[in-house]
Amino acid sequence: MKVDVLLGLQWGDEGKGKVVDVLTPKYDVVARFQGGPNAGHTLEFEGQKYVLRSIPSGIFQGDKVNIIGNGVVLDPALFKAEAEALEASGHNLKQRLHISKKAHLILPTHRLLDAAYEAAKGDAKVGTTGKGIGPTYTDKVSRTGLRVGDILHDFEAKYAAAKARHEQILKSLNYSYDLAEAEKVWFEGIDYLKSFAIVDSEHEMNNLLKNGKSVLCEGAQGTMLDVDFGSYPFVTSSNTICAGACTGLGVAPNKIGEVYGIFKAYCTRVGAGPFPTELFDEIGDKICTLGHEFGSVTGRKRRCGWIDLVALKYAIMVDGVTKLIMMKSDVLDTFETIKACVAYRHNGEEIDYFPFDVNEGMEPVYVELPGWQTDMTSMQSEDEFPEEFNAYLSFLEDQLGVPIKIVSVGPDRAQTIERYID
Repeated sequence: MKVDVLLGLQWGDEGKGKVVDVLTPKYDVVARFQGGPNAGHTLEFEGQKYVLRSIPSGIFQGDKVNIIGNGVVLDPALFKAEAEALEASGHNLKQRLHISKKAHLILPTHRLLDAAYEAAKGDAKVGTTGKGIGPTYTDKVSRTGLRVGDILHDFEAKYAAAKARHEQILKSLNYSYDLAEAEKVWFEGIDYLKSFAIVDSEHEMNNLLKNGKSVLCEGAQGTMLDVDFGSYPFVTSSNTICAGACTGLGVAPNKIGEVYGIFKAYCTRVGAGPFPTELFDEIGDKICTLGHEFGSVTGRKRRCGWIDLVALKYAIMVDGVTKLIMMKSDVLDTFETIKACVAYRHNGEEIDYFPFDVNEGMEPVYVELPGWQTDMTSMQSEDEFPEEFNAYLSFLEDQLGVPIKIVSVGPDRAQTIERYID
């Protein structure tokens, strides 16, 4: 068997959680391979709304195995709060959620370091979520991090050493703090973690594949936030691209099957960083309002703009996307004209590829298409799509070279339409 991979292709917030939940019935296993509680996946069904931060989105399907892989960074305090909220709503996590021994732990001092580093940067700050993600991955790369498996062996001494090292850095930054309450809640989270199956996830993953089980790998954030291939330095601290599924779960490249790439019918971004198609007018405000574009974890207003096909083609290339999934089509239902960026203009030159440096002087080159001006939220099949919407889909497929397999016309699980294409 091979693993299928589900990825965001823009700057995150594409709607991965809903799609994983929709696709999960086809799979035996859902595995999260990178990121941390800075990424919120929102799911809505049966009149309820859920926001998942660290737990895979397949958790709502009762008979599925869910795995938090080694590439994930985990905050025990936030994990406990998230898991207990799900358990209170009737979802039994302990029987179906497995956690990798090699996943790195976010310490209370990592969150302090995150805030201290951002404060020190002043106007040059990246705009992190403040969840301690970057400092945790920094410790991982510098070989000083703590992992989930460490909580089973002489953990207090390991924790004390890491804490002391972090406090030295905080002292050098003249950053004042009170750690007592955060540390108390964090250690309660550590005790809670011990009640779950803590596994050698790379062995479990490969044994599941060997035994014919189907696996869906779930990414967090988006391709354009990848630490290597995104709009650096305004990126996250992990590899959000398809290759991250291999390193974040311990599966070989030849085990990758379908690669599902998710994108919005327009573009959004949270925090600082380049955004060539960003709109600063009433159209951008309208997209934000209709799309409820506020972060599911931070509550921050998202920057909004037209779809960027230059960046999208780049993401499809580095991910090896085989099928596309378009989200939030309904947000554009009332627009008379839809725009799509097909190139950038910079210093009088027009380029159709994503360059090394995307700066503020990059001007988008747009193609205009007629809007469909039809409420699609109650549609059940593509046979009901208006002619203008079908034209928009055909234009995108022609530009991107990959079929759009699934179209979302609303936030609910039921508002998902699979198209009749191979």
